[in-house]
Amino acid sequence: DRQAHPAVGKLFRSTAHTELNEHLREAANLTGTVGSDAANLRQAINGETYEHQVMYRGFADQARKDGDPEAAKLFTEIAADEGRHRDAYRTALTVVTTGHGTIPAPPKADTVPVPAGLPKVKAARTMANLDTAMHGEALAHAKYMLFAARARQTGNPALARLFEGIAGVELHEHFAGEAALAGLVRTTKTNLRKAITGERNEATGLYPGFAKRAASVGDTAAAGYFRDTAADEARHAAAFQQALNQLH
Repeated sequence: DRQAHPAVGKLFRSTAHTELNEHLREAANLTGTVGSDAANLRQAINGETYEHQVMYRGFADQARKDGDPEAAKLFTEIAADEGRHRDAYRTALTVVTTGHGTIPAPPKADTVPVPAGLPKVKAARTMANLDTAMHGEALAHAKYMLFAARARQTGNPALARLFEGIAGVELHEHFAGEAALAGLVRTTKTNLRKAITGERNEATGLYPGFAKRAASVGDTAAAGYFRDTAADEARHAAAFQQALNQLH
């Protein structure tokens, strides 16, 4: 959008929608990711506790040792956020299991802009930790949105709002802050080339391999999912390639 390529922006958005609302949801259904509200809260508490107590504190210590103070600061701030998220989920779990009390109000995300540019960190270990963290935040956002949908289905809109609010923080603050430091976004042409490589790898290697393994052990539903997803990723790669060819 910033480079005046609205059609490419629309393509990235529509592809992301498919990845989140089709591929991830189908995989979550196969793996039984979503359970009862109480089970979902316990899963969220476990994830937030690990990120608060172990992952982000460790990443911050490593970034300081490696001379990346900006990353150390971000990791420390996110660790504190995750502690607050854990506490909010713990309170919500008490309400859900006892029927007494009030679900905490959802936090509001302070959206972090992600400009195009090179990484703002120097250590390879910091870059690897940022990559790990971005994957974790993206998955947390996706799972919490699924948990929110489940909460609405069970007649608990306050819990749904809590999941949605924390999901927004994970995406628009945590993931975005990490992406800005990691230099995730580059020029539109570079972004398209990276997307093409990723989609082709998934279409020709990753998902066909998963499908073969699933079929070999009799997981026919999973094998079908992996084959269908591989075909989708091939179409995504082709669409991204066409968009790249049309750019001057």
